[in-house]
Amino acid sequence: MDLVRQILLIATSQENGYANESPEINGYTENQIGHHIYLMHQAGLVEAADTSSMDGDSPTALLISVTWKGHDFIEAARSNTIWSQAKDKAKSVGGSLTFDLMKELLVATARSQLGLS
Repeated sequence: MDLVRQILLIATSQENGYANESPEINGYTENQIGHHIYLMHQAGLVEAADTSSMDGDSPTALLISVTWKGHDFIEAARSNTIWSQAKDKAKSVGGSLTFDLMKELLVATARSQLGLS
């Protein structure tokens, strides 16, 4: 989830809305980033071009742009405070969550901070 968040933060920081190339992110290989972009495309978070090859280690994709669903997720995850609190909560109950459940947790955390029920 950290890599998904980092990719979306980078992609949504582009002025024109297009990501001209896959981002470079410290601690992750080009293949890891490409595979996550591939998965994010399957989940509807981004538009991407499939760059997979039969001799590759895993399916990969090149980031093109962020979808409405991707923008919704990153707006819920943009705050470092909310992101950290949601990750801590996830860890306290077992550590791994589905994407949709993580988004719900982020929204619930933000609602709590805003004093909304």
